[in-house]
Amino acid sequence: MHLTKTEPQGNMFRFYRMEIVRGLFGDWGLIREWGRIGSSGRVRTDWFDSEADAKDARFDLHMQKAKRGYE
Repeated sequence: MHLTKTEPQGNMFRFYRMEIVRGLFGDWGLIREWGRIGSSGRVRTDWFDSEADAKDARFDLHMQKAKRGYE
């Protein structure tokens, strides 16, 4: 999932990317990457016991970002 937020008048050009991946030991990871468009950004991985938990976390983050203007 790739979200962007652009506000040229405020010089704000941001991205937020989320991906769910399977770990080596049967766990599930939610990889998040965010930053300014054109830069490499920051990366964080949160680990979950099940794919459903990772999807729920992704949905919650998606809703938070939508409230902040990301599309």
